[in-house]
Amino acid sequence: MARFFVYHPVFAWVLAIIVMMAGVFGLQTLPISQYPEIAPTTVRISAKYSGASAETVENSVTEIIEDGMTGLDGLIYMTSTSAEGKSSLALTFDDSVSPEMAQVDVQNNLQLVQSKLPTAVQNSGISVRRASSSILLIGSLISEDGSYTTLQLGDIFSRTLEDQLTRTSGVGDVHAFGSEYAMRVWLNPTLLYKYQLTANDVTSAVSDQNTNVTVGSLGAQPIAKGQEFTISMNAQSQLSTVEEFEKILLKTNEDGSSVYLGDVARIELSAESFESSSRLNGQPASGFAVTLATGANAVETAANVKATIEKLSSALPAGVSVVYPYDTSPFVRDSINEVYHTLGEAIVLVFIVILIFLQSWRATIIPTVAVPIVLLGTFGILAALGMSINTLTMFALVIAIGLLVDDAIVVVENVERIMRVEGLDAKEATLKSMHEITGALVGIVLVLSAVFLPMAFMSGSTGVIYRQFSITIISTMVLSLFVALILTPTMCAHLLRKEDSSTKFLPARLFNAGLARVTGGYETSVVRLTSKPFRMLVVLVLIGAAAQLVYKKLPTSFLPLEDQGVIMAQIQLPDTATLQQTANAVEQIEKYLLNEEKDIVQTVFTGLGFSWSGNSQNTAMLFVRLKEYEDRPGKTAADLVGRTNKHFFNNRMGQIIFLQPPAIHGLGTSSGFTMYLIDQAGNGSDALAEAANTLVAKAQETGKITSMRGNDNPKKTSLQLDIDQQKAGAFDLTLSNINSMLTTVFAGKYVNDFTMGDKLREVIVQGDTPYRMQPDDIDSWYIRNSAGEMVPFGAIINQTWKDVSPKLARYGGSRALELSGSAANGVSSGEAMNIIEGLVEELPGNYSVSWTGISYQERLSGNQEPLLYSLSIVVIFLCLAALYESWSVPFSVMLALPVGMLGALLAAKVFGQTNDVYFKVGLLATIGLAARNAILIVEFAQTLLARGMTLLQAVALASRQRLRPILMTTFAFMMGILPLAMANGAGASAQRSIGCLAALPFLSCSGQSWFPSFMSLS
Repeated sequence: MARFFVYHPVFAWVLAIIVMMAGVFGLQTLPISQYPEIAPTTVRISAKYSGASAETVENSVTEIIEDGMTGLDGLIYMTSTSAEGKSSLALTFDDSVSPEMAQVDVQNNLQLVQSKLPTAVQNSGISVRRASSSILLIGSLISEDGSYTTLQLGDIFSRTLEDQLTRTSGVGDVHAFGSEYAMRVWLNPTLLYKYQLTANDVTSAVSDQNTNVTVGSLGAQPIAKGQEFTISMNAQSQLSTVEEFEKILLKTNEDGSSVYLGDVARIELSAESFESSSRLNGQPASGFAVTLATGANAVETAANVKATIEKLSSALPAGVSVVYPYDTSPFVRDSINEVYHTLGEAIVLVFIVILIFLQSWRATIIPTVAVPIVLLGTFGILAALGMSINTLTMFALVIAIGLLVDDAIVVVENVERIMRVEGLDAKEATLKSMHEITGALVGIVLVLSAVFLPMAFMSGSTGVIYRQFSITIISTMVLSLFVALILTPTMCAHLLRKEDSSTKFLPARLFNAGLARVTGGYETSVVRLTSKPFRMLVVLVLIGAAAQLVYKKLPTSFLPLEDQGVIMAQIQLPDTATLQQTANAVEQIEKYLLNEEKDIVQTVFTGLGFSWSGNSQNTAMLFVRLKEYEDRPGKTAADLVGRTNKHFFNNRMGQIIFLQPPAIHGLGTSSGFTMYLIDQAGNGSDALAEAANTLVAKAQETGKITSMRGNDNPKKTSLQLDIDQQKAGAFDLTLSNINSMLTTVFAGKYVNDFTMGDKLREVIVQGDTPYRMQPDDIDSWYIRNSAGEMVPFGAIINQTWKDVSPKLARYGGSRALELSGSAANGVSSGEAMNIIEGLVEELPGNYSVSWTGISYQERLSGNQEPLLYSLSIVVIFLCLAALYESWSVPFSVMLALPVGMLGALLAAKVFGQTNDVYFKVGLLATIGLAARNAILIVEFAQTLLARGMTLLQAVALASRQRLRPILMTTFAFMMGILPLAMANGAGASAQRSIGCLAALPFLSCSGQSWFPSFMSLS
């Protein structure tokens, strides 16, 4: 092949240009994202059961739906939560099922059991959607002049933005931290009793009189003879004002007088829900959280959301604007840009290394030309395979920068050596060189490709990550081989010239002299070591044992935690706390952040009544946006989380925990680990709660786990209303009427809608505030029996105090309790998870632990690790055996691997890295490049043996001749990834993780060439 293209250089350049053109076209179509679709598909089912307790919701709704979710293909695990008035289930699927098909399967199964659910649940509707659990961004409507209240801003959002945002491409769900207007009918029990009316009478009247009635038309077909017109008729239309609702007729007395709704109730336009509120930097605001749809692109979706709001901004009242106090998309964009810069720096550094070693502009240009050809060609392959430009593919390209020039470097260096030693011209030297090294080039590419090939077949989210590296690096390796076999020989034959070494300037001569001394000393050492192969075998065994020891002690994790420019805080006050008390507590936290941490904090958005575990008056979430990286040098999100958690630790107000967002969107709601403590023996809720308390206490005592939560207040005090059915029957009262009235008075009942502007709003009937504050207020409400008598609730209802669970969780259909926490500083997530598993085993009662979200993926990654390494080593061996038609030669190459692996492990230890996904990629690269350096020596030694040299002579000469290209390619790789190790700003943690890991191992790759004596063992 090389001979053909040496004599047909234009053909070689045409092929190179075609590859680059394909890459340019691919760049125009490749989408950009932080990560590919890593998070598994999650389908969420939500149902409402107003007024029902958590236990009732679980028994009547959650368990029925769970029982119906059987036989679903690809289901990994199912979790559920039953809270007061609502049920939610999350079904997580593996990548064997498409997101669309997973949702269809869930909907089909739900249809089979929907008729078994309570009528109230069916009437409220059941939601089935695919959406991420983590928040992409939070927007907030603010009043620039302070003239609008939170309620008014919430209504503006609902009226102008909410529906459009929900339909925006890429949006999974929109959660409002405020409320729109509703027509609130506040009942007065004294006035109802005065007019012998009940709450049920009110809801019936509102339902009957607030409706649109179309009665047809005059002159409709068939018509009477002579009819000359037709006109539609309306008997009644929906009401729209407070005054119209006040005139709803409830009763006409015998004396002809009438009782209207305004006579027994206070009617006003007020909030649809009082459960949540929001503010920005302590000022009134109406916020909304946007979650990403499964498979959607974060950067594009955030841009689409902002474009939608910008398009609708003209509909907002004067003085009202939208700001973004929490937005993870800039981090995604900035992290990709940082890797672009790193890629450019890597190219420059590789060029400098090549120039130092080759000391010729002509020779340096030849391998440098391979860079744009291979990079663009790789982009073309990524586009053809439907992949994206993301952090992982860009990391793979940075790693590949040092690899893709290796083949060209080997070609150029060998051509120059032959020209210098044998005095041949460039064309003859090129043809001879390609005859010598073509086998080595093919072997190197086969080995490096074989190393990364098994990664492409791993499962789970880890497999998605591995595939990005695998496909990208293999693509660059194959393209670099073709460049080395087609274009590089052509350029060598036409560009290289014989040069007089005496003309080199002083630094170059000094470098060459030093390299010559190193080469001479190296050859002497090789001769000595080769004469004692079994001693070196002992050394190799010791190195392997040391590598295994370091590997076992290396902490594990999934991905490094990044400073995304935002943090969160979860606040939980005692169960009895009201929303006002929560607001007062949040105000103190806001002041601390905006005053004490003003050097790093930009904005603080508060969602009152909201938390990951459910909405309630005693909870709140803070979303803190930090200043830009350049405006807070040396100040990180992790440091802020540490300081704030220390400041608010054991605060008398309640539990206050600051967290960072998850490393990957969709895998959990925050950083740290998430798990379920499962009551697989059926010990009961009380025993489970006690076990969780014990687990959390023991975990905190270890000092290696912090912010453990989920077991707080598993029960709260509740007023139990027991209906005396015998008394109710004696008073001729039905249970359905009693339950309906209780729900209306104390929970509020949605009756129908009214028209406000161009949108329908809810009409809600509920007892007025002063008459449902104390237990005695229950007795002030009356219900009418069939005889027209007014019976007080106190006559038929007994009150008792009882502890109930506000939320009940299940995992896979079994009673469970969701817990989450974080590893302490200096402790890896894998170590923290191991501690938790050990503590759970010690708990009496046969409890088990199941990991979810990113923790599940971390465990899956660890389980696949032995298979990944084993497959890579086996495939390398088989490729070498096929290449050399020998079982012994691959064995000698494989003996060099433990040295490189030890270097990788020591690098991770020195730089404080963990055994995460990036470490595994770096370790595999170490294996491949250690084998590559060995191949360069073995290939030449095999050729020299075939010429009649002894083994000792062949090994010594091959080692001396190949040391220079080994050092050159090793330093080229190291310089290529050096910018990763020195990265700052967005995505720096991931870059440093893989950069620091790869720096030291490849020093050991050159060091492993001190062991060519292994050939004598084969």
